[in-house]
Amino acid sequence: MSRLTRRVLISSAAAAPLARPGIIRAQSTSKPVRIGLVSDMSGPYRDVGGPGNKVAVELAVHDFGGSVLGRPIEVLQADCQDKPDVAATLAREWVDNQGVDVLADGAATSSGLAVLQIAREKKRIYLVTGPASSDFTGKQCSPYSIHFSYDTYALAHGTGSALTKAGGDSWFFITADYAFGYALERDTTNAVKAAGGKILGNVRAPLGTADYSSYLVQAQSSGAKVIGLANAGTDTQNCVKQAAEFGLTKSGIRLATLLMQISDVNALGQRVCEGLTYTDSFYWDMSDSTRAWSKRWSAQMGGMVPGLLHAGNYCATNHWLKAVKAAGTTDADTVVAKMKELPVNDFYNTNVKVREDGRVMHVMYLWQVKPVAEAKSKYDFCKLLATIPPADAWRPLADGGCPLVKA
Repeated sequence: MSRLTRRVLISSAAAAPLARPGIIRAQSTSKPVRIGLVSDMSGPYRDVGGPGNKVAVELAVHDFGGSVLGRPIEVLQADCQDKPDVAATLAREWVDNQGVDVLADGAATSSGLAVLQIAREKKRIYLVTGPASSDFTGKQCSPYSIHFSYDTYALAHGTGSALTKAGGDSWFFITADYAFGYALERDTTNAVKAAGGKILGNVRAPLGTADYSSYLVQAQSSGAKVIGLANAGTDTQNCVKQAAEFGLTKSGIRLATLLMQISDVNALGQRVCEGLTYTDSFYWDMSDSTRAWSKRWSAQMGGMVPGLLHAGNYCATNHWLKAVKAAGTTDADTVVAKMKELPVNDFYNTNVKVREDGRVMHVMYLWQVKPVAEAKSKYDFCKLLATIPPADAWRPLADGGCPLVKA
């Protein structure tokens, strides 16, 4: 057994102390169907994905009955450390030596792009649920990838357009210094300009930065009405917390949290986040079905509530398993065609289309963190500002540059 194989197996076992062990088996002697999650288990995106993604996938497997095509289903997960070389090595090892049938998650966009290349080379479907760059359905699109939950175009056009039209017509960006940050800044810049705004400048901060004071000072000095945070996870949390400590929002400057999730609000506290707006395709308290599913997930995650990526991993796994069953095979070309043929239906999606470029056309929502005084329960964080239909939320098919799209 190679060193990497041992590390993968150890990581897989360690990843699910809050749930049952990481492998779900049906009573069968057949070769298992294997789902491989390449995740951030120790870095800035652990809380928005991490172990919670594995719990979500296991719930999908459980709800599907634990087997498909008469074969038991196994779920593996390992830490890619948000490093492209580690992510690529894990994906290749899983496909070559452990018979993984489908790859999922991907964590950071940079590591996700590395997984994408392995999936393309090995002809394995990649369920893109962690990475956000709209390039996954644009210039980097692959016949084997399906992009669930969100992307930088939808985030930018939801939050960026709304704030600009509300008077925030000058922007300065604090951007994560890697592929995801660049894509989010680019897409938000386009949305701001389309809404009549202007960009006054930007600064780039390394992934995992703890002290944002110098970046916030530069943003404040620009005179911009809006500071756009083109980052995520603990990077966003640090920006928001330090901006509050500096009194920036009290001075009239608005923060645009371009990728914020409920775990960020929970970590920072509702009072610190009051008034912040963000775009998302899922909120735990949207409906009876989202509340019921969230309760099940929460029971295995120490009472937390799930976020977008957790719901997205359930959605992706559920849809892939349905397509495998309908196709009667795990062959990637056959199954991906079936995934694009079948509508996506689960506890928070109804008859959602998968477009030819691999984009899952979710309804998107604009949320605002409500004042503490309006909260009726512990995780009652947000109120709905707007519902964004798919035609308005996602980049037009012809504009993405995906080579799979016929002119």
